[in-house]
Amino acid sequence: LSSNVISHSIHTSSPRFIGHMTAALPYFVQPLAKLMTAMNQNAVKIETAKAFSPYERQALAMIHQLIYNFSDRFYAQHIQNSESTLGILLSGGTTANITALWCARNNFLGPKDDFLGIEKEGLTAALDYYGYKGAVVIGSDLMHYSFEKAADLLGIGTRGLIKIKSDRNNRIDIPALRQAVADCRHQNKHIIAIVGIAGTTDSGGVDSLSDMAEIAREANVHFHVDAAWGGPVIFSQQHRHKLFGIERADSVTIDGHKQMYLPMGIGMVFLRDPIMAQAIEKNASYTMRKGSFDLGKRALEGSRPAMALFLHAGLNLIGVKGYEFLIDEGIRKTQYMADRIRSLAEFQLLAKPEINLLIYRYIPESLRESAAKNKLTESENQLINRFNERLQKAQRQAGRSFISRTTKTTICSGKEIPIIALRAVIANPLTTENDIDAVLNDQIEIALEISMPNFLETTENVA
Repeated sequence: LSSNVISHSIHTSSPRFIGHMTAALPYFVQPLAKLMTAMNQNAVKIETAKAFSPYERQALAMIHQLIYNFSDRFYAQHIQNSESTLGILLSGGTTANITALWCARNNFLGPKDDFLGIEKEGLTAALDYYGYKGAVVIGSDLMHYSFEKAADLLGIGTRGLIKIKSDRNNRIDIPALRQAVADCRHQNKHIIAIVGIAGTTDSGGVDSLSDMAEIAREANVHFHVDAAWGGPVIFSQQHRHKLFGIERADSVTIDGHKQMYLPMGIGMVFLRDPIMAQAIEKNASYTMRKGSFDLGKRALEGSRPAMALFLHAGLNLIGVKGYEFLIDEGIRKTQYMADRIRSLAEFQLLAKPEINLLIYRYIPESLRESAAKNKLTESENQLINRFNERLQKAQRQAGRSFISRTTKTTICSGKEIPIIALRAVIANPLTTENDIDAVLNDQIEIALEISMPNFLETTENVA
């Protein structure tokens, strides 16, 4: 393992590995991981997780209260109530998003009179009974790819996923969303959910959640917020206003293995209505019996490890104040990086960072004047794209630092064209301003090694 696996693995805890949503883990994780493996609890049912089942409910309720801030009486009533589900612990944001839409679909197309509901009769029968000509999910074009999986699995197909164009700030276009909802009403299509994003995966943008919540309320549509990345901003008194409106969501996804600094495999979905998950409950004679405290009866997954051990530890050892500090520092250092990029002629900031993820690109020297005046041609943008792609690959291969890349769009001469962007994720608490400077300087040095004349010659030879 040492020679064949470990030596070839990615050092994700490196302070200069700032390209993906994976960071260093706190020291308490290692002994807890050893304990969890030794105990080998199965959180699907209380018979194999007697202590961890209520433990998990308690940990999820702590985050639920940060999101929704209901009364102490509410939580006393629902935390350990077998009929209630405040949240569901899953393997990741993908299964959390799928579960949220599953709950939304089954609740709105449930049993009525002589109709047994979508669970028993299927989507086609449900749409026919309720008088719809189709079903859709609406969100921005920056929705996570998990929503395409959800659309496929829920029977509406990926064509049933309506993607609204995002604006220059990487937020959903609110007037366009209103129009899409009106169009669906006119076409007699059932809207399963409107999806807001709190921290887009490629650029960190945060939708106007309050406006989206109001549109969903007016249309009587389930409002889901994918806060897999940005959700922990609720810990910050300084920045939680950026998620204003999340408290109105019917469901919220948050990943513990991202900005809560926990091991991979901790996705969560939170439900405003504790009874909502009853619409997806499944029972078996040998486990997950009706009325039981088995967590698996209202979850997409079956057998799973007791990952609540890490979640509970994070909430108590790092704590709300600790997470607040980590979030505040991540956003502060992201602003520092944005300021450095603005000050360096070699780079162009592509969007003002909303939280702690930013996108930018390297501009070769011969094109900097045109870029500064916003007069780049389509062919020049394509050239910059190829240069940045090569730069990112060279930086990764050099192994001194790491930035990922994504593709955005821009308007050039009235035409929408793709833009390759370098993508920085500033979430590692070990990352300092000196590390950020080193990453940018590394890119400048690599770009000089590539050099524009040699790059053009190579490009022409490849063509």
